[in-house]
Amino acid sequence: MTAKKLTVISAALLALSLGFTSAPSHAAWPSSSSTGQVNSLAPMLEKITPGVVSISVEGTQKSKNRIPEAFRPFLGRGGQQREQPFRGLGSGVIIDAEEGYILTNHHVVDNADKIKVSLNDGRSFDAKMIGSDPQSDVALLQIEPDNLVEVKKANSDELRVGDFTVAIGYPFGLGQTVTSGIVSALGRSGLNNQNLEDFIQTDAAINSGNSGGALVNLKGELIGINTAIIAPTGGNVGIGFAIPINMASNLVNQIIEFGEVRRGALGISGQPLTQELAESFGQKTKHGAFVSQVMEDSAAQEAGIEAGDIIIKVNGKSIKGFSDLKAKVTTMGAGSRLKITVVRDGKEKTFNVTLKKAGGADVNAAAIHPKLEGSTLSNTDDGSVKGILVTEIQRNSPAFQAGLRNDDVIIAAGRTRVKSVGELREYIKDHEDVAALRVKRGNNVLYIIIR
Repeated sequence: MTAKKLTVISAALLALSLGFTSAPSHAAWPSSSSTGQVNSLAPMLEKITPGVVSISVEGTQKSKNRIPEAFRPFLGRGGQQREQPFRGLGSGVIIDAEEGYILTNHHVVDNADKIKVSLNDGRSFDAKMIGSDPQSDVALLQIEPDNLVEVKKANSDELRVGDFTVAIGYPFGLGQTVTSGIVSALGRSGLNNQNLEDFIQTDAAINSGNSGGALVNLKGELIGINTAIIAPTGGNVGIGFAIPINMASNLVNQIIEFGEVRRGALGISGQPLTQELAESFGQKTKHGAFVSQVMEDSAAQEAGIEAGDIIIKVNGKSIKGFSDLKAKVTTMGAGSRLKITVVRDGKEKTFNVTLKKAGGADVNAAAIHPKLEGSTLSNTDDGSVKGILVTEIQRNSPAFQAGLRNDDVIIAAGRTRVKSVGELREYIKDHEDVAALRVKRGNNVLYIIIR
């Protein structure tokens, strides 16, 4: 059995791969305490390592199609991707012992038909998927709550560069492994075209199979979920990334309540804040999210935010840029209340904002094409992608069998860019026999044929 997809970011190609070499790099630990005894992580680890689990999956996924995308719509069934079985390994963290909830990465359990969780005491459990979010790479599993140990969560908003970190997981299918390092940077984004990025960067060694594992502080508190590495040589070089636990917790709370993530929307579009742009509006601030447009009837408009404002804080926490703002806002559910601080005319103003649901009204897709029956669609524009969101899909429905999945975003039909349900409907009217839908799913883009 091989380790399933650790998200690996090549420094040259920013592409996904798997690495099997290791070049560990970590901070030096204090060598002794005031009593002269050598410090050790063992007492802390003995308490929390039972809460970090191994995850094995089995399922089927579409094989890579070597036929160029432009030609696939014209090749009939011969141009379609074939389903192939796979097995994979990853890691997870027990976050609620009483309910049996386990937090991991979406890419660890994506397309899995069977999920097994193994504890470090030798016990194994069949797990069920409660829900997942491809855009943030978070998934929630559940096992029988039989004498489990949970890992307590820290407040990841309080992290500082230089704080010590400990990564725990199951790399390369080995037993539980512990590595150490520091917080190298905070708020990392733009690494691999992920939809939502606000990563903790650490030099604690992270390798294949560590995905979904724990990143903890010296108190043994969970600060992040290990997710990705930069790997110019295919293995660890001391640049790893974890999803902050506060961000993951916002998503998990929605999955527990609704069975899915119901994103909140601020209702603005923006762009990076350059010095020239700030100066043109008479501002001196160097960090923040520049608001270039406020949508009508949006949460931002109702709160009083205007185009030309520079958002510098959310709930009192500083915002570095638009991607930082997006990661913080869109992981909060619709109805969440925020305090947004902006700079306007050289002065700070704070607005109380209640987020609205992302996207527009849901549309029964069966009215657009019979092969889309069983799915509902909604217009979406979260700042990084504008298109048609699959908000709901029934398993084994025609739409499901065609290949659509929940949270897919349809961005084109054939060679035509589609930005709304109406545009998709008009395209399919002229292409009822066969239509190739270009779909964004997490980090990947694929074509789905309906005929």
